[in-house]
Amino acid sequence: LGTTTGWAVSVDGLVSSGSQSFKPTRFEGAGMRFLKFKRFLSDLKGNTDGFDMVIFEEVRRHRGVDAAHAYGGFMAHLTAWCEHHQIPYKAEPVQSIKIYWTGKGNANKQAMFDRALAKGYTPADDNEADAIALLHLAMEDHR
Repeated sequence: LGTTTGWAVSVDGLVSSGSQSFKPTRFEGAGMRFLKFKRFLSDLKGNTDGFDMVIFEEVRRHRGVDAAHAYGGFMAHLTAWCEHHQIPYKAEPVQSIKIYWTGKGNANKQAMFDRALAKGYTPADDNEADAIALLHLAMEDHR
C-alpha cells in the first residue's frame, strides 16, 4: 500500500497484475491519492466480478514519517472500503511473503522481481512483483 501500489488478482486461475500510481498531480491536494485509490479498487472489483478476499502487505517499518502516514492512510481507506463492500481482508507480514517467494526473509526487491520472472511473469516493477508473490501465497493458504 503506497502512492505506487502493486496489485494482482486471480480469476478462474488466470492471474492479472499491474502497478498503479496514485500520485496527485500538481493541482491536486494530498487527499486525492486516496480518492484515486478507492476509485481504482471499485473499478478493479467491477472488472473482476468482485473479490473473495483482499490481502495486503503488513508493513511494520517505514523509511520516513511521510511513508508511514501514506501507508496508514491507504490501509484505512482499504479496510473501510472492504468493510463497506463486506469483503474479508487480511494483512500478511512482508517477511512472510519474502520467505514464501524466495526462501529468504530479507530478500531484496531484485530477488522478488527475479523470482516473478522465473515463474513466467513480466512485472513492470518491484511493486507488481511483490503483489504477484502475495497472490500466490494467498492462493496456497486458501487451497
